[in-house]
Amino acid sequence: MGVIAWVVLGLLAGAIAKAILPGRDPGGLIGTTFIGIAGAFIGGWLSAKLLDRPVEREFFDAATWGSAIAGALVLLIGYRIFFGNSRD
Repeated sequence: MGVIAWVVLGLLAGAIAKAILPGRDPGGLIGTTFIGIAGAFIGGWLSAKLLDRPVEREFFDAATWGSAIAGALVLLIGYRIFFGNSRD
């Protein structure tokens, strides 16, 4: 269930990051979703490596979710900075 847990975590953390950071994104809903998933994967991976809290063992761990949401936010902000004017 490791890969499925990562995808679910990525989808939910990406949606939460989008709710925290509303507005128009250059890639639309699908692009924003993929950026959120990638950020959540990075944040979740860092949580597993640095905090020793892998998703396979503790899916509902607050530290894993917090780092996944933070990773998604960082990538969404970076995406808006670099590609923010492409939808105008």
